[in-house]
Amino acid sequence: MQENDIRLKDAYRKAEGLLTSAEIMDIRAKYGISQSDLCILLGWGAKTITRYEGHQVQDRAHDTILKKIDQDPQWFLSLLKDAKKNFSSEVYKKYLDAATALYEKDQDSYLRRAIEASYARFQGNRMLHGNTELSLDKAVDVIRYFAASRHVTSLYKVKLMKLMWYADALSYKVRGFAITGLVYQALPMGAVPVGHNSIIDLKDVPCEEVDMGETNAYHFSLKGETAFPALSEEDRMILEQVIEALGSMTKNEIVSCMHEESAYIETLPRDMISFKYAEDLKI
Repeated sequence: MQENDIRLKDAYRKAEGLLTSAEIMDIRAKYGISQSDLCILLGWGAKTITRYEGHQVQDRAHDTILKKIDQDPQWFLSLLKDAKKNFSSEVYKKYLDAATALYEKDQDSYLRRAIEASYARFQGNRMLHGNTELSLDKAVDVIRYFAASRHVTSLYKVKLMKLMWYADALSYKVRGFAITGLVYQALPMGAVPVGHNSIIDLKDVPCEEVDMGETNAYHFSLKGETAFPALSEEDRMILEQVIEALGSMTKNEIVSCMHEESAYIETLPRDMISFKYAEDLKI
């Protein structure tokens, strides 16, 4: 009778778009957390999860929280930190290790969502994103393409950011749309894409942090056979034009080149750079 009751309740849950009892168990299993400890973590009554995994259908508010726990290990880690005093050091470490492993596994997806969220305010402004929807896959492959080229020398972060802007600007000049959909800001050393610190942390970006004494630098290099599935043949042709014109420049040389572009001259410091200036590009 109990099993039939659970099946009946689960059928109702599915019809209402709620987690089934088995799905709630799976969430706990993913983190290796007990029923009572999950209640402590969430600030719920001690038997709440036990009832939800048995005979009682959860309310929609609690269901939303459980789904968020399932989808967001970072939030689990935040809740765990707040509830640390309620667990022994051994139990705390067990849950911390499980959630950290899940977070690291999905870190790239978190970064991508964060970057995409920062670009939401630019939607509809084609002159800022170059008439192209943001494609982080293309952005990653553009970086990898530059990093793999033997004609691009001493590729550190400052130089890379300029090469990316030149690639998108040249694409817009030639084809009427950019490659990546990135939005660029006018900083003291030239154009830099919004979210650049997160972009270089994306999976498959060949970035190495180098200790330079008083500071760290970010070097980009890619060896061996490589594929760039996000880039079209036309994209690659544009990147090759940029490499031919600028690939062998030093950091200071490419910064000086950028400072002479009307896109930089006509844009106020820290403002976003309009692609309307691509028509005056010097390459």
